[in-house]
Amino acid sequence: MDGLTLFGLFAVSAMLVCYALEERHPLFILGFAAACALGSIYGFLQGAWPFGLVEGIWAIVALRRWMVRQRQRQTL
Repeated sequence: MDGLTLFGLFAVSAMLVCYALEERHPLFILGFAAACALGSIYGFLQGAWPFGLVEGIWAIVALRRWMVRQRQRQTL
């Protein structure tokens, strides 16, 4: 297994873990966003630009969800 494959495995595994734990703390949403960004980088590095593009969009969506959750927590 080469380094790029290990990087992709780490990114996807981090996405799975953070997604599963999102309800426990908003930092897991931020972690999911970061893992999606890593997945996007992996997609572009391996030459699968559609995968990289979609993962980049997921990273932006997750980052926005984290920001909304932070605002909600501040108003409580």
